Amino acid sequence: MSAPTRRDKRATTLADPMLSSEHVFGTFPLLKNERTWSGLDFTWVNTALAIATWAFLVGGSTALLVGFVDGIAAMLIGNAIGLCIMVLASVVASQRWGSEQYTLLRGAFGVVGVGILVFTVILITEMGWSSLLAVMAGRATSQVASTFAGVAFDQYGPLVTVGGLVAILLAWWVLSRGPVTIGRFNAIIAPGLAIITVVMMVFLVVNTSWGSLIDAAPLAPFDNEVLNFMVAVEFNVGVGVSWYPVMGSLARMTRTRKAAVWPAYGGLLIATLIAQLVGMAAALTLGDSDPTVWMVPFGGAVLGVAVLIFIAFANITSMSSIVYSTILAIRQSSGRLLARVPWKVLTAAFFVLPAIMTFFPQFMYEQFIVFVTLSGAFLASVCGVALADYFILRKQRVDLRELHLAQRGTLYRFQGGINWAGMIALLAGAAFFLWLYNPITLETQPLFLVVTASLPAALIAAVVYLGLSALLYRKRPLELDA
Repeated sequence: MSAPTRRDKRATTLADPMLSSEHVFGTFPLLKNERTWSGLDFTWVNTALAIATWAFLVGGSTALLVGFVDGIAAMLIGNAIGLCIMVLASVVASQRWGSEQYTLLRGAFGVVGVGILVFTVILITEMGWSSLLAVMAGRATSQVASTFAGVAFDQYGPLVTVGGLVAILLAWWVLSRGPVTIGRFNAIIAPGLAIITVVMMVFLVVNTSWGSLIDAAPLAPFDNEVLNFMVAVEFNVGVGVSWYPVMGSLARMTRTRKAAVWPAYGGLLIATLIAQLVGMAAALTLGDSDPTVWMVPFGGAVLGVAVLIFIAFANITSMSSIVYSTILAIRQSSGRLLARVPWKVLTAAFFVLPAIMTFFPQFMYEQFIVFVTLSGAFLASVCGVALADYFILRKQRVDLRELHLAQRGTLYRFQGGINWAGMIALLAGAAFFLWLYNPITLETQPLFLVVTASLPAALIAAVVYLGLSALLYRKRPLELDA
């Protein structure tokens, strides 16, 4: 399908009573003149997403397993792999067709299958990240208050919960005003975060000898050095893949493919690595992987407090971006159930569980690596299915009208609304991942020490999907107007 026919399809959709808002599940695709973000705008969005306290925490968590040199290699390899899989699976298609990635997934999973995916894997993952960001904003608030008061507060005390709840409230306020407001906040916060991170790097170089940093031992490694490195790599792959739930829906706001792909990959990679590098170096130097603990001792009272305040606001905008795309997916996947629920009410409902989790901040911190790795097992498999469906099976062709008709159409209609090829492939990929590497029991297979678990999981999911599609739907047309 050629791009110019999209406007015709939009006009047909709006004029066809069978495609009224009562029957269409999800929002209309954005036309080119409705897209507002340039490459620079999207770069600021990605920078603000990447340089938040969670990025420093990833670097600090990597320091638990490996030293400085191995940590740089693990973060570079892991993020490069994870982001490559994620960008190809979400950003490319969403930017071209102007549709949320969850709408585009209807061909791979079916409209009901996408709903199952959204209300399980995606919802749990994004609520987990939102909870973590809120807790970290609360801990930053606690550290700022501690510095001003001259009294050491409990790092998991009530003040952390209060700060986290305030962060959630502010994130909801930003989110309720839509993606344009999110972009404007990011345009202000992202440059400041970049400057602050560079300043922190300068302090690191000035106050730390290169030799002591190179010789610093990891904080809590396993006995096996190879295992330490590969777990660190896999952890960072999970971080890169974890962008999948939000990037497609954000990328559709960009004007061109270049404005979407390069900021999504290069912007996230560079900004994330810089922040993670600072977090890892500070953790190895000061002996703590938590940036809200080492930020003030490392940067001093004035700079440390300024950094914590600024990064707390960055966490707020990060939460807004995460929840924006997730709520779009929830609204689409619920059919008529949530179609008429006001945006502010729906976004407020999302924050209920993250608000509850702020009362258990220690749990969120202690399970951070396990959470990222487990969610990565399923997201890598989703990416594998999405890549196989869009690039190989459908050869980058999409019928938008049929896509939005879903079960009421022909092309993307499946028995019971579920494409079992996609669902089985997703489970197969995740199961293979957990067989290669179980982040809870730490049991591994020899293959994991060579190729990690995410790459094989994505590959298995893709192969199983293509095989089952050929078996189950070999007589099914892939494109009505092909």
